[in-house]
Amino acid sequence: MLFGCCLRGAACRLRERQKRNHHLKLPQFVPLLLCIAVAGCSLPRGAGFQSEVLAASNAGDREKGEAPVYDFAVFEVTKETLPVIGSWPAKDIRSYSWITAQDQPASLIIAPGDLVTLTVWDAEDNSLLAGTGQRATSLQQTEVSTQGRIFVPYIGELRISGMSPDTARARIEEELIRTIPSAQVQLVVEAGRQNTANLVTGVTAPGLYQLPDRNFRILDLLSLGGGASPDLINPQVRLVRDGRTFSIPLDQLLEDPRLDAAVQGGDRVMLFQDERQFVSLGATGLEALHDFPSEQVTALEAMAIVGGVADSRANPQGILILREYDATDIRNDLSGPPQERVVFTIDLTSADGLFSAGNFLLQDSDLVYGTESPLGPALTAVGLINTVSTLANSTP
Repeated sequence: MLFGCCLRGAACRLRERQKRNHHLKLPQFVPLLLCIAVAGCSLPRGAGFQSEVLAASNAGDREKGEAPVYDFAVFEVTKETLPVIGSWPAKDIRSYSWITAQDQPASLIIAPGDLVTLTVWDAEDNSLLAGTGQRATSLQQTEVSTQGRIFVPYIGELRISGMSPDTARARIEEELIRTIPSAQVQLVVEAGRQNTANLVTGVTAPGLYQLPDRNFRILDLLSLGGGASPDLINPQVRLVRDGRTFSIPLDQLLEDPRLDAAVQGGDRVMLFQDERQFVSLGATGLEALHDFPSEQVTALEAMAIVGGVADSRANPQGILILREYDATDIRNDLSGPPQERVVFTIDLTSADGLFSAGNFLLQDSDLVYGTESPLGPALTAVGLINTVSTLANSTP
């Protein structure tokens, strides 16, 4: 009907031009206009109408009297439906937990693999360790064994693993005084593998970093590595410790100091880009695969990311969000989705639709689909008819 009105309007304009230009031969363009009229409803489109997308699965071959079959559920996103929809399970591929920060003593704890250098000061004239005229002797650097022990002359093997450097120094001095009464000990520890953390990837300068003390934090380590790589979108911090994996968004770690946990020896820390994505198709401004730029992305923000809707052909009342839930999430009482496939409809022409879209959160793998406006094919046909009119007006 709409297309017929457009065609009649164009024909009227041609008749008026014919009156002004007696040489215009309208009949020769009638077949072309008729062809456009016939093809008007089947002009190529970049998206489906809302009624087509939401049609029953048996719409094409349903017999008379047969009930329509829908293999998906449809929910309009409004102020009334948001609390129900928002309570449904979130489909999140990032199922890792995180550890909370706890205050630790500032001192380093000696661990197997650390390198220990001892210097013994002795005021005796006939020192057992120092040479003639010397008051200090530096002993050869020693690695703490897997049993946590080091060898000290005149003492033998002494366990120092698990001690702070100050405690280990006092313990060695206490034992050494029994043989060398005036002995004073200086101890220097160089962190080994178990007192280092591996900053693996996602930073400017990855590598092994020594832990200066037990209160050294995740953000301290990332700072030493030069911070997150600028090409990472919504970076995620991943920590591997004792065979377990933990993960948290970097922005969340920056905002809450309680989450900035202390690094432990042997930790592996990595920064990864947020793996979540959504797709935009149909009569949207951009048909593409999009990364989540932040931890939460609303439907309204998604429309801004995709460049809105195509002004000339989109139906702003028919924005669809298509989502698939796990079969285990299905519920019959609306405490979860009633079917695995759910289509959420959004009306961007109403205040409630806009407010609700600003509170509807996208999930990983969602499809944002812009449906075609019924006016789209008609406007295309009008453009063709106007072209015919121009040709007719210029024909001698």
